[in-house]
Amino acid sequence: MSTDVVRVAHPLRAARPAPVGSARSLLLVGYLLSALTVILSSYAAWLTVTVAETGVWRITLGLATVIVVLLALGTFVPLVQGTKQQARSTGALAEDNIVEARTYRSRAGQSAWVAIGSCLPIIFIATFTLFLLANDHAVQSTFFDASFMAKSFADVTIAFGENIKIAVLAEILVLIWALVIALARLAPGKAGRPLRWLATAYVDVFRAVPSIIVIYLVGFGLPLAGVPLFSELGPMWSAVLALTLTYGAYVAEVYRSGIDGIHWSQVSAARSLGLSYGKTMRFVVVPQALRRVTPPLLNDFIGLQKDTALVTIIGTVDAFTQAKIYSSNYFNLSSVTVVAILFIIITIPQTRFVDRLLERDARRQRNKG
Repeated sequence: MSTDVVRVAHPLRAARPAPVGSARSLLLVGYLLSALTVILSSYAAWLTVTVAETGVWRITLGLATVIVVLLALGTFVPLVQGTKQQARSTGALAEDNIVEARTYRSRAGQSAWVAIGSCLPIIFIATFTLFLLANDHAVQSTFFDASFMAKSFADVTIAFGENIKIAVLAEILVLIWALVIALARLAPGKAGRPLRWLATAYVDVFRAVPSIIVIYLVGFGLPLAGVPLFSELGPMWSAVLALTLTYGAYVAEVYRSGIDGIHWSQVSAARSLGLSYGKTMRFVVVPQALRRVTPPLLNDFIGLQKDTALVTIIGTVDAFTQAKIYSSNYFNLSSVTVVAILFIIITIPQTRFVDRLLERDARRQRNKG
């Protein structure tokens, strides 16, 4: 008669905790990266004082690089703290206090990562400063000439109003036109099949053709063809029409995704109460869909605002056109940099607003869940 032997692990061996790691390697990487950051930022500061063009840019860049050097030296602070935490972790481990050893080890690693993360933006700033000063500060004088930027700022800013006007008018028309296209793509039954095909073809075509091609064809093609009404629009309204046609296709898909996201029970409940298909869409589905698609709509409108710079090809005197006039006359691109700064100023707040809307929607979904 055979007897099975069951082997049982030793209780002390089974309960033995995993070994406590060390953050020394990570701290060493942090020290090396911090040293590199200090050297790079110090070299950039020295080069700024000795090479940069005299005047406001030397003062501005000099102060900025000194601040960067101080920030680079500050990256050693979390490393010193991490070294102390690692020493405490080693001491706790020697006393066989596993919990404290792991706690201090975790804090040491966190301090090292803080230092490494702080070094990366400082290295970027120092590298960008060196790029500006490259080739005897040719890059800085070509793209960031302070005196030339100040000289062109007023005219470029006034012309930038044309970009804003085109963007606002196009956005209003896009909201209406895209909703029509989206509803046509969702037209029910056999009677709506031709509308669905036509709307689908429109969306596919205008999402495939680059915006600059549409602007060129509308701005030059319609007047050349002598199409009544459209041939007399002028550059500004031609730009609005072209952007409306292009972004109408993108926003129509945003609308359609929002409408498709409404639960079918909403439509069923509305139809059971006697509402027609049109009233169901108008009073029940579309209002809910609009609240859901607000963040992606704003993202598309940010893209539309940037694409207003493309209208320069049809002769619209916008900010980019005005900047090109300055750059052609003075052989300097700092005026174009002014245009870029203006677009950044109006775009970044909208981007942050979209982020807040997305966070709010995510928080609302978590609360519902």
